[in-house]
Amino acid sequence: MDLWSLYSLMKKSRQFEEAVTRLWEDGLISGEMHLGTGEEAIIAAVVSQLRPDDAMAVDHRGSAAFLMRGVDPVLLLREMLGQDEGLCGGRGGHMHLFSKEHLAASSGIVGAGGPTAIGFALAAQYLRPGAIAVAFFGEGAMNQGMLMESINLAALWNLPVLFVCKDDGWAITTKPGASTRGDMGERVRGLGADYIDVDGLDVEQVWRAAQHAIERARAGTGPTLLRARCVHLEGHFLGLVLLRMARNPLRELPGIAGALIRSFLRPGGGSLRERLAGVRLILSAILATLRDPRRYSTNDPVVRVQTALMSDPGRLKELDYRIEAEISFALAAALQEVIA
Repeated sequence: MDLWSLYSLMKKSRQFEEAVTRLWEDGLISGEMHLGTGEEAIIAAVVSQLRPDDAMAVDHRGSAAFLMRGVDPVLLLREMLGQDEGLCGGRGGHMHLFSKEHLAASSGIVGAGGPTAIGFALAAQYLRPGAIAVAFFGEGAMNQGMLMESINLAALWNLPVLFVCKDDGWAITTKPGASTRGDMGERVRGLGADYIDVDGLDVEQVWRAAQHAIERARAGTGPTLLRARCVHLEGHFLGLVLLRMARNPLRELPGIAGALIRSFLRPGGGSLRERLAGVRLILSAILATLRDPRRYSTNDPVVRVQTALMSDPGRLKELDYRIEAEISFALAAALQEVIA
């Protein structure tokens, strides 16, 4: 395990997604944008251990995994910009990416990584013995039937699959306790798969756990579900209203307060008690966001590794500069057609 190499992957992913953020905010990328900021330690720890003949099934936050797998950032940016020269001809966007060369596919369908990884793993058994498949998904996907069926099938057929659950504690706006009963580990073990629970903000811990699971899969001893707990720094999607309010209260709150007051004073509708309850609910959500873990640098995996590498500031500065230059070049190349 080389912490410098892992940091390089994580930093490159963060710089790339910061560039994507600017494009999205400028209106050059349409639709919702689901970033993987906060997941970098998980993705880097797993992808860095894959061989060229391994396959990867990714969820709707696919850009980090594709980038770390070696996909050209210019192709990814052009895809998100909807250009014909994009990775998938500009038709997949950021959620539906595919690279045959890298044996990598992503899907915006929740839990779809499970069946895709099963197909990859079954092909590996016949065509590439010793190769494995990895499926990335969020904890909300654990209630999708096709994902549970995939874990069961992988255990039944002894397929070389690593299931990676990136658990940030939110299924969009729903907490696990409101949608799921029982323990995830018990459910997974009950299907016959191995289960490991790690701190997804600690890249070294994730790397060691992934190494064990990958070696187990390559040896033909069955699938593993790696649950890595993390924090989505931008929430479910870029531009989440509660995060905007927490970060820029003076700009965001006046418009929301005005709408709340007009709604509260409007004739008809719910009773005074119901209206007060609604206002309290909204204020509670805002206050909870002000205390949100996304606000603390200790929950940023990139900052964590960066701090650990500060013992060699010269090397760190040089590495950061090189990565920033690489992403700036890719951004300029992708925008050539837009500017023209």
